[in-house]
Amino acid sequence: MTTVLLTGFEPFGGDAANPTADLLPLVEHAWERPERLVTAVLPTEFDGSTRALEALLDEHRPALAVSLGLAGGRTEITPERVAVNIDDARISDNAGARPIDVAIADDGPDGYFSGLPIKSIVAALDTAGIPASVSSTAGTFVCNHVFYVLAHRAASTPGLRTGFIHVPWSTETAPAGSPALPLAALARGIRMALETSLDRVTDERRPGGSIH
Repeated sequence: MTTVLLTGFEPFGGDAANPTADLLPLVEHAWERPERLVTAVLPTEFDGSTRALEALLDEHRPALAVSLGLAGGRTEITPERVAVNIDDARISDNAGARPIDVAIADDGPDGYFSGLPIKSIVAALDTAGIPASVSSTAGTFVCNHVFYVLAHRAASTPGLRTGFIHVPWSTETAPAGSPALPLAALARGIRMALETSLDRVTDERRPGGSIH
């Protein structure tokens, strides 16, 4: 049976909640595809997330692995285009680590493009009325770290496709004044992103760039 791995993160930076963890049960509850869906919450730690993710990949051998991260301040669900081979932390992770200009993989390339049909995902969410756009930066914190670790693993694992999607705050837990979307909409959007990724191996050609 084909397995899909979907991960979120625990809260970080003093926040009490993280919508990427909160939405996982909703996606599981609504999952009706024949593929097996496995969900997990990763520690918001550079080293800890790598260990947890590699253990999940070894145990479940997914054909599709997608990680989610919180991008507070964004207004849309944003599939990420590229992971870069650098950890450069503005704040400490949940284990107190704060790497600066450290390569994620000494034997890896400078970057990897997503293995997801990111523009098709945006098109599907647009049609459903869920705000979405392509992002070309996953930052340099633990989100990008996990994105790169996934892509590096996929580069040596035939049949494995990987990617990363950032989400905004949920309206249920957003700090005052922060852009947000309802948790149910976030969960529906992520479920649709997984379904689109399973149904499309190649991406459609449509505008998805930015000028800044």
